[in-house]
This record gives sequence, C-alpha cells and structure tokens, in this order.
Amino acid sequence: MVKENGIMSEIKSFSDYTSKYNSNVDYSALFGGTSDSSSVGNTNMLSDYAAIKNGSYGKLMKAYYAKQDAEKLSGKGDTSQKLTLMKTSADSLKKSADALNDASLWEKKKIKKKDEKTGEETEVVDYDWDAITKKVKSFIDDYNDVVKEAGESNTKDVLRNASWMTGMTDKTSHLLSKIGITIGKGNKLELDEDELKKADISSLKTVFTGYNSFAGKTAQKAAGISNAANRASATYTNNGTYSKKDSSLTSSKIDKEV
Repeated sequence: MVKENGIMSEIKSFSDYTSKYNSNVDYSALFGGTSDSSSVGNTNMLSDYAAIKNGSYGKLMKAYYAKQDAEKLSGKGDTSQKLTLMKTSADSLKKSADALNDASLWEKKKIKKKDEKTGEETEVVDYDWDAITKKVKSFIDDYNDVVKEAGESNTKDVLRNASWMTGMTDKTSHLLSKIGITIGKGNKLELDEDELKKADISSLKTVFTGYNSFAGKTAQKAAGISNAANRASATYTNNGTYSKKDSSLTSSKIDKEV
C-alpha cells in the first residue's frame, strides 16, 4: 500500500474520507467570511467552541484537508518512485534484448554434454543451448515486467511506446510461435523451452539478431520507454509534487493495447 502526500492509496474518493472520519457536516462555514451581525457572530463563535470541545471540529478539518489532498491527487501522472521503477525495468529490457544480439551467442562452440543414462561427459561442437535459453528467458521476464508496469502507467509517452512495442510483438507472433514463444494474457510472452531448443537456428537469429529484428526493435522501444519515464520524472518539483503540464491520461485504446 503506497502512501502519497500523507494519504493512503486505499482511500479513493472524498466519500471514503468522510465515512472514515464520520463527518457529514458542511465544512464551507469554516472558511467563509465573518458576519456583519455581532449577534450572529457570537452565535457562530459559541457554535465553533462547542464543535471544538466535542471533537467534531477536528474531524471536520481532517475531512476537509483530506478532500484537498484527494483533489490534488486526481489527474496526476505517475509517482516519482513508479517512474524510477519503470525506467529501471525498461533499461533491463534493453540490456537483455542487446544481449541476444551478441554474435558470439549464435556461434557453435566446444561444449560438454552429459549422457543422461551413463553420466559420461563428452565434448561436442554445438550451439550452447543452455546459454541461449537463459538469455531468452531473461529477455521474456524483462519484457513482461515492462508490459505490466506500462499497463498501470498514466504517463502518455510511456504508454505510447509500450503500445507500439506490444503491437509490433503481435505482428511478429507467427514467427515467434516457430521458436516456442507465444503471447498470453495481458500481452505477456510465454516460453516453451523444449520448442525453443528444437527451433531452427536461422529462425532464432532472424528473431533475435540485427537492428530490425524483433529483439532489436524491442530494444529501441525499451529505450523510448526509459527516456519517457525519465522526462516525466523530471517534471517533479523539489518538494515532490507533480507538474500537471506534462501529465496526461491516454485513451482507453492504448490502455487496452498495453
């Protein structure tokens, strides 16, 4: 549960605040001007004194300021912490995508293979499937983290880049399915390791190597998401409040795509 500006995230509206503090009093009188009538003024003073004495004044003030905080929170972009996490995840995705583009990963090497029946080890020349699988799994985990976090984001440029990325993935789904990667719920990727190891090496290189490959384009959009999160984070003022100038909620279409 995240605390922001002193308000717990579980409280989502002013009605939640008023019910929490059990206050149904009209607080407008607290901030109105003074009356020209001394009798009315005296009556108001006695009323205020009674309210302070029985504790309802304190509850009323809590409800009022809670409402102000709720109004400040409405229409906000992502928190600084959320943007930092988004940038970190996007940077990790770019790094794992770039790692798949390493030419040495797709070269045959002398590797030791163990016979499952005899336990005997022999040296063979083959692709290092364990290393390939490890890097593909890392890429998919990082990709899914970015999709999840971007789907919960309120930063327009983050969503735009993530939407482009998931759209590109959808268009590549047929090729991805040939190497054991499918698109699951929430646009997240799922890996069948056995199918990956059975895949033709040329198909794997098509997907993961080169600037215009699936991994290459994903790395580009990961960089875009990282930059967008960094720019949005820069709109925070010194006291931690958010500038609404660059904060914008995007259309439901992008949200659904992400």
